[in-house]
Amino acid sequence: MSTENNIDITSEKTARLMTRASHASVAAGSSLVLIKMVAFLYTGSVAMLTSLIDSAIDVIASLINLFAVRQSLVPADQEHRFGHGKIESLAGILQAAFISGSVIFIVIEAINKLVNPSPVTHGALGIAVMIISMIVTVLLVMYQRYVIKKTGSVIISADSLHYVSDLAFNASVIVAIVLSYYFNLTYADPIIALIIAGFILLSVKEIAKTCIDQLMDRELPDEDRDKIKEIVVSHPDVQGIHGYRTRASGRDIFIQLHLELDPDLKLRRAHDIANEVQEQICQAYPNADVIIHQDPEDDQ
Repeated sequence: MSTENNIDITSEKTARLMTRASHASVAAGSSLVLIKMVAFLYTGSVAMLTSLIDSAIDVIASLINLFAVRQSLVPADQEHRFGHGKIESLAGILQAAFISGSVIFIVIEAINKLVNPSPVTHGALGIAVMIISMIVTVLLVMYQRYVIKKTGSVIISADSLHYVSDLAFNASVIVAIVLSYYFNLTYADPIIALIIAGFILLSVKEIAKTCIDQLMDRELPDEDRDKIKEIVVSHPDVQGIHGYRTRASGRDIFIQLHLELDPDLKLRRAHDIANEVQEQICQAYPNADVIIHQDPEDDQ
């Protein structure tokens, strides 16, 4: 027998939150691209260029996310019985590919400026633009984290991770402009750009790992698996469990397990126990789809 989670707390509210977060990301990224483009044209800073390219990639990724979010919220149908959550992971992989491509371009430009150094100009303008960028980014990340807490969305989480790393990058760009413009340290600009490129690659690794884990149906973290198991065995009529499997798909998780029960229980009581266990799991994990099979405790 299987019991399914009928709690749908994500419906309209989750759809609105995730869609608004995606729209906010596109709007913030687009505004940052515009002001950074102006700043780069005036300053000629390759570190500024890295930040500009990073923001442009953010916009492209956010547009992809917006499409993916809409698709992931489509209910399960006859052809996709487990829903459309994995579109989030596919979009995350596409994000990682775009970001990796931008890193290659940044490295080429930084090396070119190391070979052919040129001074940074209009430093004050560049610094002002980066401070504005940091303020916009902080506001966006705060909203994204609120949405992640409410929805558990992988794709919003991946987007937020990138914007969090942007804060450090923006600060690095300010340092590069200060050293190059005010202290005439020409090589500081391309060197810091290369350092930023390295950190971007680290963020790509984290995004890609999370997405690949979901696409490969990796088990939930041990902390969650242990918590679920504790919930199950805490029921006074459950004598043990086996065949315990978990996986995630976007914001949804899927749990399968066999309950070991007293072999002399009536079918109705066994059914009720399974429902009680399922309800307890869903209270802790509202987005869980739970499948439970009952076995007699002495069944080998």
